Amino acid sequence: MPLQNRVTPLGEIVAVQARGTFMGNRGVLHDADKNLGATHWRHTHWVTCLLSFHQRRRAVMTPHRYTELFFLDEAVALAAGHRPCGECRRERYRAYMGLWEAQCGDLAPARPKDIDRALHAARIDAKTKRQVRFEAAIVTLPDGTFIIRNETPMLVRDDKLFVYTPAGYTAPQTRPARETVTVLTPEPNVRILRAGYVPQIHPSAC
Repeated sequence: MPLQNRVTPLGEIVAVQARGTFMGNRGVLHDADKNLGATHWRHTHWVTCLLSFHQRRRAVMTPHRYTELFFLDEAVALAAGHRPCGECRRERYRAYMGLWEAQCGDLAPARPKDIDRALHAARIDAKTKRQVRFEAAIVTLPDGTFIIRNETPMLVRDDKLFVYTPAGYTAPQTRPARETVTVLTPEPNVRILRAGYVPQIHPSAC
């Protein structure tokens, strides 16, 4: 039976057979039986990591160690409110930090703790503990952004919208020229994408 450790663009953590291409961390979320409780984060430092780094090896969901979370690709991780890890993804981290300073300086200084605090406010409603979403004209959204239409998460890429599934993207549709849509990717991460950050996207979206 698959473990509950795959994060979706909706911010949910689900159990599926399909493997991800990136790993993430939000603290210790599992118990001794590798089950998740009601809490889906223990801190605000949500990062996106490589699956392999310096030949380090971990047993997934080791007791009292952080819960390994997985994403289809980096666009999904950004939609869920994560940012690049400063250790295993140093180059991408520096690119993200530089763009944050230029594009999101009005939200918080370009320091990890301040960025994480601002991102948390943009991804989770403090009262309901649910994902923050906002409305925007689809023409303004950069590639790599996630929206939701008809209760289905979709990736914006070039002139198409791709339906998300845990195993990959399907059912490409023509991106409408004029439409107001509900955006899943937190607003700061949309700014970062718009400024030129290019996320690694699963090859099924082509």
